[in-house]
Amino acid sequence: MPLADALHAAFAEPFMQRALLAALAVAATAGPMGSVVLWRRMAWFGDATAHAALLGVALAFLADLPAPLGILAAALLAALFLHVFSSRETGNDALLGVISHGGLGLGLLALMLSGGGRGRIEGFLFGDILAIGWDDAALAVGLAALVLATLAWRWRGLVLSSLSADLAVASGLKPRRENAILLMMLALVVAVAIKITGALLVSALIVIPAAAARPLARTPEAMASLAALIGMLAALFGLSGAWVFDAPAGPAIVTAALVLFLGTRFFGRRR
Repeated sequence: MPLADALHAAFAEPFMQRALLAALAVAATAGPMGSVVLWRRMAWFGDATAHAALLGVALAFLADLPAPLGILAAALLAALFLHVFSSRETGNDALLGVISHGGLGLGLLALMLSGGGRGRIEGFLFGDILAIGWDDAALAVGLAALVLATLAWRWRGLVLSSLSADLAVASGLKPRRENAILLMMLALVVAVAIKITGALLVSALIVIPAAAARPLARTPEAMASLAALIGMLAALFGLSGAWVFDAPAGPAIVTAALVLFLGTRFFGRRR
C-alpha cells in the first residue's frame, strides 16, 4: 500500500525516530499526570507553566545559557509560586490565570527584547519536535522514567489528596506535600513537552488524553493507563499525519488527540 510504504519510509528517517521516541516518552508521562490534573480541576496548569516558561527562554537567551535550562527553571518557579501562594482565599484558578497571562506577556516581551528572532520564538510557541537530537530524545526518556517512578511511589497519596484533603489527613498523609510533589512533576512534564507541541498547545497534551480516557475507565489506575495509551497513539498518528500531509508535527499530534477524544466520547455514550 502506498500509505504503508510512505509511513515505513518516514520512520526509517533518524529525525522521525528521534521525534517518535521523545513524543512517546512525554505522552506516556503526560497521560497519568493529566488524570490527576483533571481530578484536581487544574487543567489550566499546563498553559500557565508553559507561558511562564517563555520568560525562562528569554532569560536564557540574555544570559547565553541553553534554552531548555531556562524553560525548566521557569516551570519549576511557576510551580513553586502556585504552591506557596495557593490558599482557600485565593483559589488555584485565579493564581493560574495570573501565572498564565502574566508569564505570556512578560515572556513574549522579553523574547523580543532579547533578540531571540522570529523563527526561534515560533519554535517555542508551536514546537519543533522534528529538529530534536538524540540527546533531547534521551532527556525526554530519562525525565519520563523519573516522573513515572515518582508517580508510582506517591500514587496513593496523590489520589487521596485529589479526592479529599481531609481524607488524606485521616490516612496519615500531608496534602500540601503531595501537592508540591505533583506540581514539581507537572513542571518537568511541561518543560519537556514544550519542545513537542510548543507553549501554546502544551496543555492539550496533558488534558485531552486524560479527558478521552475518562469515559472508558472505572478506576483511577485504569484512567491513568488509558490516558497514557491514548497519548502515545496520538503521538504516533500525529507524526504519521504530519509526514503524509506535510503538516506541523505539534499541532498534528494535538489534532490526533482531539480525534481520539471524540471517538472515546462517542464510544462511551454508546456503551
